[in-house]
Amino acid sequence: MSTQKYNEERLMKVLLAPQISEKATYVADKHQQIIFRVTTDATKPEIKAAVELMFNVQVDGVQVANVKGKVKRAGRFSGRRNNWKKAYVCLASGQEINFADSEQG
Repeated sequence: MSTQKYNEERLMKVLLAPQISEKATYVADKHQQIIFRVTTDATKPEIKAAVELMFNVQVDGVQVANVKGKVKRAGRFSGRRNNWKKAYVCLASGQEINFADSEQG
């Protein structure tokens, strides 16, 4: 595993949450990828090591996308949501992450 190069404490903070949406479900079914919200300074090797450490699965590849925060208004007050980073994690064939089981442990 590639987790030896990284500080385990850092890896536990890289993944923020799984991204649950209609698009995420479609991508999971069609391409066997899981989408995670990650810290904005996370790198692809760090994300791969973090997923392998936390879920005990083999990761084939990682693609990342920076998501720009939307401008939102409440009456005359205008504000902006924060920018965030999204990671598409491609698992090796035969591997899967079941979030329902991992939360009960």
